[in-house]
Amino acid sequence: MEKILIVDDDRELCELLQDYLGAEGFRTCAAHEGRAGVRMALEEDFDLVVLDVMLPGLNGFDALRRLREDSQIPVIMLTARGEEVDRIVGLELGADDYLPKPFNPRELVARIRAIARRAGGGVEGARPPEKIQVGDLCLEPGLREARLHGEPVELTSVEYGLLEMLVRHAGQPVSREALSRQVLGRRLTPYDRSIDVHVSSLRRKLGGERIKTVRGVGYLYACTVGED
Repeated sequence: MEKILIVDDDRELCELLQDYLGAEGFRTCAAHEGRAGVRMALEEDFDLVVLDVMLPGLNGFDALRRLREDSQIPVIMLTARGEEVDRIVGLELGADDYLPKPFNPRELVARIRAIARRAGGGVEGARPPEKIQVGDLCLEPGLREARLHGEPVELTSVEYGLLEMLVRHAGQPVSREALSRQVLGRRLTPYDRSIDVHVSSLRRKLGGERIKTVRGVGYLYACTVGED
């Protein structure tokens, strides 16, 4: 993950983030309005978008909606601190993660690298990862793609990561803490509903009752390997 688009109308913040991310080895571009950000994200070759909620012209939520119509590029939303509804709405619309303002640029780098680890493929020349077949669901870890009844399922980076972890433990409960650490790259905090929102989105996309809630623990993929 090398090239990052920052979409925020705070030019000073954009310059700060571009300097910081540049020092960390990332290439960056900035847009200061929602429509321009969407156009750049779709027309140019970016690996990730950092997208503010409060934008002139086209707000961050509408920009994310338009992005998700044509792209599954990873998106980190920047939200106002304390605005839980903004974080939940962003995740429900397909954001991979969120970061409340003000934030330490080091945490943004950590979130970007966590997404990069999820999206990273195997070592060049290594044997491709085996497909994971669980009933009518097939995952291809090397491509990070999912197929249901042979048809592709459009998943964000986080959704794929959650699904793969649950499917690898099919029939066994996986704690929310483990999912957060492994997929989001961070510890679960008491009021963090990110995992729950992503699981809710997965349920809508997969249908049925494949992912079950295990009260007081986490989630379980109900179909066992080899089940018809």
